[in-house]
Amino acid sequence: MISSINEFRNPFFIGVAGTGMSALAQYLKGIGKNVSGSDRFFAPGVYNEVQEKLEAEGIRCFVQNGEGITAETDLIVVSTAIEDTVVEVQKAKQLKIPIIRRSELLSLIAASKKTIAVGGTSGKSTTSAMLFDILQEAGLQPSIISGAGLISIIKEGKIGNAKVGSGDWLVIEADESDGSIVQYKPEIGLLLNVDKDHQEIDELMDLFAVFKNNSKKFVVNQSHFLSRKLSQNIQQDFSTDKQWPAGYMASGFNQKGLVISFNINSADFSLNLVGKHNMENAVAAVAVANQVGVDLKICAEALHKYEGIYRRHQVLGNKQGVWLIDDYAHNPVKCAAAIAACQPVAPKVIAWFQPHGYKPTKFLREDFVKEIAHALRSGDEIWMSEIYYAGGTAVKDISANDLINDLKALGKSAFFVENRNDFLSAVRSHLTEDCVLLLMAARDPSLEQFAKQTWQDL
Repeated sequence: MISSINEFRNPFFIGVAGTGMSALAQYLKGIGKNVSGSDRFFAPGVYNEVQEKLEAEGIRCFVQNGEGITAETDLIVVSTAIEDTVVEVQKAKQLKIPIIRRSELLSLIAASKKTIAVGGTSGKSTTSAMLFDILQEAGLQPSIISGAGLISIIKEGKIGNAKVGSGDWLVIEADESDGSIVQYKPEIGLLLNVDKDHQEIDELMDLFAVFKNNSKKFVVNQSHFLSRKLSQNIQQDFSTDKQWPAGYMASGFNQKGLVISFNINSADFSLNLVGKHNMENAVAAVAVANQVGVDLKICAEALHKYEGIYRRHQVLGNKQGVWLIDDYAHNPVKCAAAIAACQPVAPKVIAWFQPHGYKPTKFLREDFVKEIAHALRSGDEIWMSEIYYAGGTAVKDISANDLINDLKALGKSAFFVENRNDFLSAVRSHLTEDCVLLLMAARDPSLEQFAKQTWQDL
């Protein structure tokens, strides 16, 4: 079994176009590996943007038929979505090539660097990106493996979810949804929050407890009821609530339009972002950065220039007084926070949400209704289209319309439009000359195109 990234030279990724897989492929290429991969979305003569960007990095891409796996291939990397019946997996087994999961490879990479692992049910990608930018500003030349593209890296013509620096530090997201968070043994573990998402709270707390025990230093959010139970040392923790003091305190939150300001331990911060949750993400990043030697002033300078990440409250623009914002929010707490963050921007927020997965939607039905209902003001609206179905054997025993009916029963302005392609025409008469149209959804690879189309037709 592979126990170090030094034990292979020619890795092949099955499903290389996925966000998590493409990040690892780019990282390995960046440290000198001969990387190749395939994906079911690659086809001869059909343009694929991810394929183009991977090939620009020197990563050879193949259709998913086995031709890319050769006698030189010494490691196969698969995502959790790849089944043993895939022809390439079968070929790898015949050739006796070692096969590992994406999360196993990430743990090997993490073991090769001084790693900061960012955990929690919300905010991992944003906080990782903020921390990376701060360490870069400080001249530490960090590396990052992220679950979302950083706008600053995308501007370089790259996918944006990975970058190799010459320094010692590596920033990664530690994912609890598949349990892989327990595989990492970072220099610093960071816990942002604990909310019901893919698992019940007790299961999440067990995972995060192992994460804590595996981390040399552990930093938690004292202003979050569950995460503070796992505190290692309150002086290295952070908080946004004066009732729960910590070594790093954020206060004085103010939002004007699309800009937030606050202070951390008396240092002033200003970011081109929205929402209190982003103040929380920022103080988390600052707490860690300061503890590895970065001055608060440098942290503030870096965050003032922070450009954000792909589909995390990404502002597409304003037409006739309507702001269009695209967001990755997909669990109850994230959806509520996304709606609340838009409210200082305009007197009316119209939020559209496409749930993903029938089982997760059913599991979180009551939580979605409770959190969204609490977030909506009297003039705000919530719209939903039908649940995104990624295939497989899911039991379709719930509809997004069930959630809409629950919200209507609570007196909320809630609307169901089954096909999202009918959404804009249906909602147009509800738009005002001063409102926010917020798109929320995850997992569906066509969401970027949907947001672009909505902006074009707005």
